[in-house]
Amino acid sequence: MLRIEQLMKRNLVSVRNDETAFRASLLMRVLNVGSVFVKDQDTFIGIVTESDIVKKVVSMNRIPEQTPVTQVMSAPVIGINQERSVFEAADMMQQHGTRHLAVTQENEIVGILSVRDMLHPVAVDDL
Repeated sequence: MLRIEQLMKRNLVSVRNDETAFRASLLMRVLNVGSVFVKDQDTFIGIVTESDIVKKVVSMNRIPEQTPVTQVMSAPVIGINQERSVFEAADMMQQHGTRHLAVTQENEIVGILSVRDMLHPVAVDDL
């Protein structure tokens, strides 16, 4: 059984809740990631994805430099334990209509899993 921890990304990219959609999109471009978490102090309160930027900022003709991430983020953050199977992750994504899941270990976010991550092949030795 292929587990989430075998495919997830461990680098957590985040912005503060007082940042703008522009800042979130800039981080995504520079760091080559498709999403960033939104933090209020030490707590993850949402996630902003490329899709959120396109659907909630660009297509609505909003000004990215003036649009708070809190107005375009998806919340709450949907999480799944890193020991769960990729099949369970896919089911959860479909159930919640999301393409990203926060990966947890002992109720703490330790990574992120995207639909793209599930498309990447895994070496046979890792199975």
